[in-house]
Amino acid sequence: MNNIYAIIFDLDGVICSTDQYHYLAWKALADRLGIYFDEEINGQLRGVSRMESLEIVLGKHSSDYSAEEKMALAAEKNEIYKSYLASITPGDLSKEVRMTLHTLRQRGYLLAIGSSSKNTKQILTQLGLGQFFDAIADGTMITKSKPDPEVFLLAASMLGVSPENAIVIEDAESGIRAAKAGRFRAIGIKSDGNDPDSDITIKSLKNLIDIL
Repeated sequence: MNNIYAIIFDLDGVICSTDQYHYLAWKALADRLGIYFDEEINGQLRGVSRMESLEIVLGKHSSDYSAEEKMALAAEKNEIYKSYLASITPGDLSKEVRMTLHTLRQRGYLLAIGSSSKNTKQILTQLGLGQFFDAIADGTMITKSKPDPEVFLLAASMLGVSPENAIVIEDAESGIRAAKAGRFRAIGIKSDGNDPDSDITIKSLKNLIDIL
């Protein structure tokens, strides 16, 4: 692709997968509250912020809790989730992802993370990628979650490039919509959550090497 100088990656589902940890943490919270929660409901949480996810989990019970109580519940879920994250090691980074990232680096691309997760830096550090990316924009730095483009625009700004000169790599519909809203070109990694508006869809991250 011409005039592409930077690549911005979503974290979860692209660089690594912590979906199961999220599921277990939400499940533990829901069980404690006596609220039904299963894999199908969990699927609605992909690419959604923590507080929006909580509203989905609470469902019809949402009105039972005050704003302060909801903040406490979200924090409780995050602490459970972080306890699972403690088990992540560099060995959990797939050879395919590692090879792709290093190949793109050797080709001279600027590389960044654009993730709504507030645990992004912890995850990257535990994967051995804490110092690898040129910029990290995450949930601690933004006020609007995807599909708002804020996190990707921030990542591009941190890299010093315009959206027209960057590609976003995503696996979720909300992420693709965010990329397009920010005027980025968007590459979707094939999944049930892909948005048809992605410019290109690839089967796995390693396919980037063939098209860039």
